[in-house]
Amino acid sequence: MGGSKETQYRLGSLMPSSNLQGGSRMDGIKLMKEMTQNNRRALSNINQNIMEATHKPCVVNRRDPSGRYTEQTVQHCPEETKKRSLLAPNPSYQLDGDITDIEEYEGAGDNGVPVFVRHTEAMLDEIERLEEVEMEDVEEPIMDIDDCDTKDPLAVVEYIDEIYEFYKKTENSSCVSPDYMAGQFDINEKMRAILVDWLIEVHYKFELMEETLYLTVNLIDRFLERQAVIRKKLQLVGVTAMLIACKYEEVSVPTVEDFILITDKAYKREEVLNMEKLMMNTLQFSLCVPTPYVFMRRFLKAAQSDKKLELLSSFIIELCLVEYKMLRFSPSLLAAAAIYTAQCSLYQYKQWTKTSDWYTNYSEDQLLECSRMMVTFHHKAGTGKLTGVYRKYTTCKYGYAANMKPALFLLDSD
Repeated sequence: MGGSKETQYRLGSLMPSSNLQGGSRMDGIKLMKEMTQNNRRALSNINQNIMEATHKPCVVNRRDPSGRYTEQTVQHCPEETKKRSLLAPNPSYQLDGDITDIEEYEGAGDNGVPVFVRHTEAMLDEIERLEEVEMEDVEEPIMDIDDCDTKDPLAVVEYIDEIYEFYKKTENSSCVSPDYMAGQFDINEKMRAILVDWLIEVHYKFELMEETLYLTVNLIDRFLERQAVIRKKLQLVGVTAMLIACKYEEVSVPTVEDFILITDKAYKREEVLNMEKLMMNTLQFSLCVPTPYVFMRRFLKAAQSDKKLELLSSFIIELCLVEYKMLRFSPSLLAAAAIYTAQCSLYQYKQWTKTSDWYTNYSEDQLLECSRMMVTFHHKAGTGKLTGVYRKYTTCKYGYAANMKPALFLLDSD
């Protein structure tokens, strides 16, 4: 045992004679436990002093000879004295009734603070420094959005990424020229907007699936890009496109007579069937195309959406279906921008996570132009003559999504 002779003498007076003369191993272990417990009492005393210092900076706890703690007020406590009073342990340690001065206590430093106390302070400082560095360097993790569906065979987790990679590669084939109306001699973009707005109401009245609406609009644009149509036949093109989309997407398909009735019998059955033949031949029976709805389902999952975000995103993107100038954006970009705009509307601040960035392959900067146009449509949705989408989304069924405040701050941001 190290230390001065006097220290060894005082410690030796506490040991049984058997220990000093090579006594039993069990007695030595018992003595070490007693010394460790005394050291722990000293550490707990330090902690209590620190706790008390929060409210009473000049009051410290002292332990009287009976072992009880009492408060003693320090009359003069300059900064250095105060700091040492709070951090240093009691000036003496009691070992079974015998007092050992702190300067003579084994492990004490030159300044009277035990080495383990200085090591503890250094360790706490290092932990605090590492936590600050970790907070600075931490990055938002990219979540595996398919991890929860590994046991669902309908989620096709094994090759879902390949499916959407294929959609992304082929989406341009389903797009049309953003100025195809220049090839039409009797119709214009306003007439197209009126037709699409009316079809959205028809879709709502027939309670059709969402996929049907997006495919209907896609068929109309692709057909009008290749075939000139007079304005009297434009509504016929619209109902025929919805009939074809229903046959492709729906389980229960409305009949030809249902569509004739919805047009107030403006067309005959033969006209609808002839237009169906012409449209299918013009499009070469190409119906399996990635629409914005296909990407919306995937991107909403990446955004960890709830029902409110889903409805608001659908409202925003249906407003874009009416607008001819939105044809210059790809379906995947429209879907991502609609979700981004909906998030900004709900939370009233910009929000685009690393996970959404990863699964959409669009950064926030790439979405801003399209998103600002969507905010404009949202802001004026209830005005003008074309209010079909607005009235649809002011119902309880669609969560009154149209009444939500638009993200106007995006229009002012750089």
